[in-house]
Amino acid sequence: MVLTKVCKGFDALTSYEMYEMLRLRSEVFVVEQNCVFLDQDNKDQKCHHMLLYNNNQTLVAYARLVPPGVSYANEMSIGRIVTSSEVRGTGVGKQLMKIAIAACFDLFGTGSIKIGAQLYAKEFYSAFGFAQSGEVYDEDGIDHIEMTRP
Repeated sequence: MVLTKVCKGFDALTSYEMYEMLRLRSEVFVVEQNCVFLDQDNKDQKCHHMLLYNNNQTLVAYARLVPPGVSYANEMSIGRIVTSSEVRGTGVGKQLMKIAIAACFDLFGTGSIKIGAQLYAKEFYSAFGFAQSGEVYDEDGIDHIEMTRP
């Protein structure tokens, strides 16, 4: 599968890109995970958005690239990490993480990256150098942990 990468600040997103981004996040976080929460948390406007499209130009993966001072005081972050059900198990999630980590360094400079990971995905994020840096906590009915990549 050939992936096309698009990374833009909030104001540069087209209405189509914004719709696709919000739709994919809702499909997975609200519908698949049966989690009722307010996805639009007023952070999107301060972030860059990594969108990966397949060769059919369908959005298949997304991550929000968060500068220091927005989610965490001193660390940059990657959030709303999501892949479409049609590409799970194909390695697209791993590609997304590699691209998102590199993009954070390009956009925000060197430093640690902190994420709020769903607990079930701990091993996935560990493969990218993230280590648990906090206790398990409940967020919208799903167990999460903070993880940091130094």
